[in-house]
Amino acid sequence: MVSTGAVPNLAFRQLRGQRSAGEFAAAVRRAAREIGEQVACDARYIGRVESGEIRCPNYAYERVFLHMFPGASLADLGFSARESVRGRGARSGSAPSAPAALSASPSASDESHRTDEESDVLRRVFMMGGTATVAAASLGLGGPSASAAGVSLPAQRRVGESEVDAVEQAVRRIRVLDDRRGGDGLYRQAAQPLRAAYELLDTGTTTRRAVADRLHAGAGELAISVGWLAHDSGRFEDARSHYAEALATARLAGDAGLEAHAFCNTSFLARDAGRPREAVRAAEAGQRAARTLGSPRLLALLALREAGGRAGLGDRTGCDQAIGRARAAFERGSAAGDPEWMSFFREAELELLEAQCWSALGDWSRAARHGRRAVTLQDAHFTRNLALYRAQLAGDLARAGKVEEAATTGHQVLDLLDRVRSSRIRGMVAGAARVLEGRAGSSGTESFLTRHRELGGARPSPSGV
Repeated sequence: MVSTGAVPNLAFRQLRGQRSAGEFAAAVRRAAREIGEQVACDARYIGRVESGEIRCPNYAYERVFLHMFPGASLADLGFSARESVRGRGARSGSAPSAPAALSASPSASDESHRTDEESDVLRRVFMMGGTATVAAASLGLGGPSASAAGVSLPAQRRVGESEVDAVEQAVRRIRVLDDRRGGDGLYRQAAQPLRAAYELLDTGTTTRRAVADRLHAGAGELAISVGWLAHDSGRFEDARSHYAEALATARLAGDAGLEAHAFCNTSFLARDAGRPREAVRAAEAGQRAARTLGSPRLLALLALREAGGRAGLGDRTGCDQAIGRARAAFERGSAAGDPEWMSFFREAELELLEAQCWSALGDWSRAARHGRRAVTLQDAHFTRNLALYRAQLAGDLARAGKVEEAATTGHQVLDLLDRVRSSRIRGMVAGAARVLEGRAGSSGTESFLTRHRELGGARPSPSGV
């Protein structure tokens, strides 16, 4: 919780000069791009800095601000020293004597503050004495039988194997639940273990480099997982913030695998948010990071992310070339260097991503061919993807004029929506329904449209998912 006694940052306000908060935020974003950083800065973030709510920026913002004002220190910019915000000094005086339990659900007022680079504030909530529970069970989503044993974090913040195991288990738990349910119902609860993981990273100590490396990787992967839940549920700015946090963590730790993963998801998000050029750049950066990792499948996925961006730019030749590289790398097969998080990337996913490329280029029939293969190949274990692949196929079939097949496929998506909560998928099936509205007439099409309306229309989210 932010203290009501925040001291306004007058130095930072002076640096803004006559520019509006929105204009200054745009300058921050431009400066970030100049040095290869990604920050989701807007007028609200600038207001929070100027009000003193953000006493010290996170590492990504720090690099951007110091780039904007060469020769200045954080103190010159009106910020507090990091150790006074994140270290023992931040926990003295007004800090509560007992921590917030990770199993508690965040309030609506807490949730309303989670935009921009908000993980910096969220971490500080957990910088206090006592103990904190860090475990997959803290998600509170699977019931007693699905919960893992909690791990007690001692007051001296000594981090060992058990704490790191808990962070890694939280990542796996989120991924399993996402495969089954989609992101909408998970995002708020999944933010809780993310806070605790970064609190461990910021204030914990360990004498073993291997444990420290695992903790950095685990915290970064957790940030990406939570970012994906935000992405899937239409919270694009939240997703961008979490992915940027993971990227900063990767660079600080020198973790090429985590960096490649962060760029992979950043590219995916940029494509969905209508920023295809950024999608291409992020995918290319991910490929550079992944070259030494010994994972052809990872390079294949990153090439497909690039292809998606190039399709968004209308670059058919570049898209086709990137798809060709992806298929060649995929055919090299699995390898010891394949990261754990890529378990979803099988032939079905490759077909789906290619279908999305041709769809973006307006080649609906070709997209539908790949979409059918994706549906046929999909593993029934991934419930969310069963709905996703069919939603993509329904839209492509509708646009290709195959209205009956599109309606039948649309019915299959609706059959799954009681189990899968994903704004992204609902938006896709709503898009298919809009196309079919103009081509209605057959009993099958009318049946699907009626059922879709009865289920609430599955409207896409305001962010465009």
